[in-house]
Amino acid sequence: MKAAVLKQFGSSLTIETVPDPALATGEVVVDVAAAGVLPYAAEVFRGERQYLLTLPVTPGSGAVGRVRAVGPDATRLRVGDWVLCDPTVRSRDDALTPDITLQGLSARGQGGLRLQEHFGQGSFAEQLLVPTENVFPLGAIEPADAGLWCALPLLLVPYGGLLAAGLQAGRTVLVSGATGNFGSAAVAVALAMGAGLVIAPGRNGKMLAELERRFGSRIRTVPLSGDEDTDRERMRGAAPGPIDIVLDLLPPSAGTTPVRAAVMAVREGGTVVLMGGVGMLGGADLGLPYPWIMRNNVTIRGQWLCPREANTRLIQLTRAGLLDLR
Repeated sequence: MKAAVLKQFGSSLTIETVPDPALATGEVVVDVAAAGVLPYAAEVFRGERQYLLTLPVTPGSGAVGRVRAVGPDATRLRVGDWVLCDPTVRSRDDALTPDITLQGLSARGQGGLRLQEHFGQGSFAEQLLVPTENVFPLGAIEPADAGLWCALPLLLVPYGGLLAAGLQAGRTVLVSGATGNFGSAAVAVALAMGAGLVIAPGRNGKMLAELERRFGSRIRTVPLSGDEDTDRERMRGAAPGPIDIVLDLLPPSAGTTPVRAAVMAVREGGTVVLMGGVGMLGGADLGLPYPWIMRNNVTIRGQWLCPREANTRLIQLTRAGLLDLR
């Protein structure tokens, strides 16, 4: 089969002929119809993000395609089924703290690198080998819409954060980093899950206007000034009542000031979920005040990616017409 291969960081991808995947028990081979491209892919390919990625590699994180072959332990998947391929591969020998690799993108620690030896090749190829548990039926779709369904791996990231926050219908959510790729996806997912209002702060005025155009009266945008206290009051003032949940998705290039401004806008008893990349490339720590967290009963948790069942739930949200992939 043909695949796009990254041979060394900083080089261009090259289209090459590579061996077809060899199917084994617990695995599925999928004919790739479409694969999304992350907006920071070039940073990964240049080595700037310092991700654990063994070269040479076929990049590509997640795909939509049709089942080509299944192992003997698959009882419901059929050849030809349209499926979503989740790139988050977890080891099977530790239920509490499994090692993780993201196909064609990165790994977590040495255990993740071991997983990468077998499941590391990504979706920029004609065929993709994935664990059976990472394949999720989509039902019938039009072949021309395969690229549209590739929005799901992007949307799954903030969906994992909002599930971790326990979002309930009618709640007010603040998305820190709302004008970015994952942040704007979070706005869409929060509204699909029933958020009563989403507060969307950002510096990009054009994108803030675009969010208002797309999502209407259930979103309130907040232009950021760069002053922490001023921005916090603007965020609070944009909501008609207390802010229940803050979800941070700012990238590694962002500083801590807008994160702290957003986090400390949450109400007493509120929940903060940190999913962004601030600090990953060095720089100052977030530095939240202990007395504020304790006296306001604030829950702060980190969330990396999403639980496996989130794939099925998100497909159901889409099929129900609550989430518009366009």
